[in-house]
Amino acid sequence: MAHLLVVESWVGSMSRLLPRALGEGGHHFTFLTRDLHHYLRSAPEGTGHPLLTARNVVTAPTNDVDTLLPQVERLHEALQFDGVITSCDYYLPTVARIAALLGLPGPSAEAMEHACRKDATRRVLAAAGIPGPRFAVCADAAEAAVAARDIGYPLVVKPVDLCAGMLVRRIDDAEQLAEACNALAAFPRNARGQRRTPHILLEEFLQGPEVSVETVTCRGVAHVVGVTDKSVGGAPAFVETGHMFPAALDPDDLAAATGTALRAGAALGLDDVVAHTEIKLTADGPRVVEVNPRPAGNRITELVRHVTGIDLALACVDVALGREPDLRRRDTGLLSAAIGFLVPDSAGTLASVEGVDGVRDADGVLEVQFAEAGRAVEAADSNNAYLGHIMAGDATGPGARERVETLLAGVRPLLVRS
Repeated sequence: MAHLLVVESWVGSMSRLLPRALGEGGHHFTFLTRDLHHYLRSAPEGTGHPLLTARNVVTAPTNDVDTLLPQVERLHEALQFDGVITSCDYYLPTVARIAALLGLPGPSAEAMEHACRKDATRRVLAAAGIPGPRFAVCADAAEAAVAARDIGYPLVVKPVDLCAGMLVRRIDDAEQLAEACNALAAFPRNARGQRRTPHILLEEFLQGPEVSVETVTCRGVAHVVGVTDKSVGGAPAFVETGHMFPAALDPDDLAAATGTALRAGAALGLDDVVAHTEIKLTADGPRVVEVNPRPAGNRITELVRHVTGIDLALACVDVALGREPDLRRRDTGLLSAAIGFLVPDSAGTLASVEGVDGVRDADGVLEVQFAEAGRAVEAADSNNAYLGHIMAGDATGPGARERVETLLAGVRPLLVRS
């Protein structure tokens, strides 16, 4: 049994999958947070949050690293941690610094800083010759206007330090670019109260299907667990509407995607991490979209587990402890698993979700979850706006996506307009 320090967490599925993995691994943990109510508010009414199964819950200034580090050092003297971990991108560099301070396993702080900043990732990968879009990092809207003329429209504008597709937009002209830059300037702090870097990242708009490569790197050896495909909607935003594992790719595309992801991780110096690298399969070959040095979100880890038996949340715990993760594939009875999200396209108050009768009992269904009535709804402009999901598997081949899409087509949110 090991004792891990968990520094903050996402409030989505990983906030439940990580405690589950810790428990199933026979470990216990101390949870460190600056705002416990952030997690309590996300728990369904009448239920406890899995993060509260921690042996200790400690309030600490997780956004102030210089103040935090000596406090963590004192905690370590008293509690003796064997590893340190988080599922939240905004705290990955902090966790790497804590690991270095305490002499615990983990990736280098520099590698995590570069992987968690989209502008730094672009510069590192470009210097290493890893294929990606043409890009420019701009200090303000005026610089962006000049750079956009060089890259050419359409292009993509991104914040350098936000997640879940927040404020990522396709831009077709100068007017849209100005609006996007204004939206970024009006969002000075992220959801955790951290002050954002105000740089603007412009990227060439890439055409082609998008996949993600799920990898585990431990002690300098990178393992490819598999490749997930994704559906994206919500233009001009980029909202992930669904995923299937494994992606139905031909051998050449599979090899090109995985090879590019491995080269990107190596260029960034990532080790002792579970990573989720997004790749566009363009007519000119694979191009890196993002490198995320943590397990995939949107329940992709569960798709992987249903098909292969590999638990990426548990692998994340293992590498944080300096242990070789168990990545052996098992016969689960499924050859594919997919998830589809209920994505709102208008605003209002959720009155009900119609068409759900019988969905849970449909052939191959693994999970069904929908929002409760009374929820305030906005038209989706990021991956934070879902009203639920359906997950299903297929035992005969790559039919899980079609199964989920068929079921989801009969479901719709009924909104009361404000």
